[in-house]
Amino acid sequence: MVFSSLIFLFVFLVSNLIIYLLIDKKYKNKVLLIFSLIFYAWGGPKYLILLVGETFASWFFALKIQHSKNKRSRKLYMLGECIVLLGLLGYFKYAVFFMENFQALFGVPDVIPNIVLPIGISFYTFQLLSYVVDVYRREIHAQPVFWKLLLYSSLFHQCIAGPIVRYETVADEIDNRTVNQTDIYMGVRRFCIGLAKKSILANSCAEIADSLILPGSDALASQSTLGLWLGMFAYMLQIYLDFSAYSDMAIGMGRMVGFHYLENFNYPYIAKSVQDFWRRWHISLSTFFRDYVYIPLGGSRCSKEKIIRNMAVVWFLTGMWHGASWNYIFWGIYYLIFLLLERFVIGDKIPGPLKHVYTLLVVFFGWVIFKFESLGELGHVLIGLFGIGTSGFTGMDVGTMFLSNIFLLLFASVACTPLGKTIRQILIRYGTRNPVSFMVFNITEMIVPPILLILSVLALIGNSYNPFLYFQF
Repeated sequence: MVFSSLIFLFVFLVSNLIIYLLIDKKYKNKVLLIFSLIFYAWGGPKYLILLVGETFASWFFALKIQHSKNKRSRKLYMLGECIVLLGLLGYFKYAVFFMENFQALFGVPDVIPNIVLPIGISFYTFQLLSYVVDVYRREIHAQPVFWKLLLYSSLFHQCIAGPIVRYETVADEIDNRTVNQTDIYMGVRRFCIGLAKKSILANSCAEIADSLILPGSDALASQSTLGLWLGMFAYMLQIYLDFSAYSDMAIGMGRMVGFHYLENFNYPYIAKSVQDFWRRWHISLSTFFRDYVYIPLGGSRCSKEKIIRNMAVVWFLTGMWHGASWNYIFWGIYYLIFLLLERFVIGDKIPGPLKHVYTLLVVFFGWVIFKFESLGELGHVLIGLFGIGTSGFTGMDVGTMFLSNIFLLLFASVACTPLGKTIRQILIRYGTRNPVSFMVFNITEMIVPPILLILSVLALIGNSYNPFLYFQF
């Protein structure tokens, strides 16, 4: 079950909200926990045991750490937490990858087992790990009630696709939270924005990308240079709209029931450096690696050689976190190179107007590396973008695809910027002293969520409805 499915929207989420809002306050957390466990079990019931088991281990180790009198025992319990959680993550996510590479080099093992990756394991593993580390650092108190920690790790809003919610962010809200009409409205509004991003924009951009960038080296070689550029541009839009949409929906659903999750994306495509991009992209993941890997290694308060080492560790792990494939490792190294260049070589040497162009180009080629797990396909696309090994510069199908989707691409591009947010803020500011602006703002606030919801549902029904169809040439 995913957020952008009809059964989730009209059965699961509606049922959850109705029961949650009607039931007595003392049962609200238990209602959320039951729905969260059902949601997680929907995608693989047997892996619910893994989620509960990891949470129990983290609950146990955190309590032992908090009550330990000496530093040695605290370190041993912290080590136990790391072995259990990172060991399980390594087995499910990376065992096949390492065995495949070992087999390619040495011919063993003869048979590689089929290990299915449990849904959301990367997210809830990092959440639980950060929780125990924070207890170890004495920054938070361990949660004494197991099922409340399970609620934190399994909340269906963010368990599957993030953001990575730190325990300190919601620690007080687990037991003490209130919901008013403003929370419900803002939550619904944010959810509808995320749903529209996913169902209308991201899915439509994915169709363009998939139709232009077909799997297989022969298919890629038959595509034109502009076809590859247009396909990767659509993919670049899709991946931001997709990822940020899930964060929007998670933040919105959390707000509806009184949880205030931190922002996870801050318009990364308006960044003016690669470093700025990573301050804006997947903020919860970046801050996790900063706080639990980079700073403990010494951060930037050490020699140049150690700074490079610290950054290399972080970006190797960042690449590996995204997937068990060489292209993700190369993707991490790729960003490491540009971040080191910006820090030690480039500095402020790029002229102001070109900073944004430079950043977008770096990010664009980064998404090329990210997309293709097949190194052969990756190589074909990288050289094809420069006109090598393609069927020509352009083709009739590319022109038709572009003209048929020009309004979609323009609107998706605008959706990657804070233009809508800026217009809303202007209306709020002028609405305090201008009756017309105030009326426009109120009308907009009332009609935008239901309109987005209706358009999103139409787009989801059969995946055949495209609201931009009426504006195509």
